[in-house]
Amino acid sequence: MTEQKAGQKQDALMRSFRQLLKEERCGSQGQIVSILQAQGFENISQSKVSRMLSRCGAVRARNALNEQVYCLPPELGNMDSTLAVKDLVAEINNNGSMIVVKTSPGAAQMIARLLDSIGVKGGVMGCVAGDDTILVVPARVGDIAETAQRIADMFA
Repeated sequence: MTEQKAGQKQDALMRSFRQLLKEERCGSQGQIVSILQAQGFENISQSKVSRMLSRCGAVRARNALNEQVYCLPPELGNMDSTLAVKDLVAEINNNGSMIVVKTSPGAAQMIARLLDSIGVKGGVMGCVAGDDTILVVPARVGDIAETAQRIADMFA
């Protein structure tokens, strides 16, 4: 398969995947795998779905029928489905004691969840997010430059 066809297939997979999340009807990763396989994405696996859920910032929440389902967080529900998470981060700065991440409007909560998942071992003690700004507290102030770079690399 050519690189261009592979990229097109990956784009189609992401569109289908995000549509499933918007429909709020899949309660398990296995359900997502089955539906995507039925749509012709034969090589999809539970581990790949797990990674895709993480990258998209998907959450489990109750839908209108009170069922636990995977969905996009409310702040991303109306965003264009062609946006990549990396495109939501505008800038990353630090002042030697804290890191500030500027995002697209409405994306800060989702990006902060991703940053929180790095954890103390990855250099992030925690985050506080508004609408378009995240305050990141580094695990060690002495390592702030490395932590800021690690964050920048996530969204490069």
